[in-house]
Order: sequence, then C-alpha cells, then structure tokens
Amino acid sequence: MGRRPAHVKPPAYLSKNPPLPEPVAVKAEGKDPLGEDPTRYGDWTLKGIAVDF
Repeated sequence: MGRRPAHVKPPAYLSKNPPLPEPVAVKAEGKDPLGEDPTRYGDWTLKGIAVDF
C-alpha cells in the first residue's frame, strides 16, 4: 500500500520535485502565563469561550 504500480508512470513533461528543507525549531519568545496562545490548540478564546475560525 502507498506504492505506485510499476506500469503507472508520471508524465514525461513533469520534473522531479526539489528536496524539502529540514524544519527549524522555533523558540518561544516568552512564557504565556494565561495560556491564551492560539497556536497551542488552533483556536482562540473570546469571553471564556473557545472560538475556532
């Protein structure tokens, strides 16, 4: 599973994709004392209610 059958080939006009760069770890600027960082769970809080856009 996940492998292309040998008889299925990509079109000749397509070029190979360049290699992807390695991810770089990002350091947190500071500690979030209230825990309101929206990137933590992917949502925001509005008047105490989680809001997901």
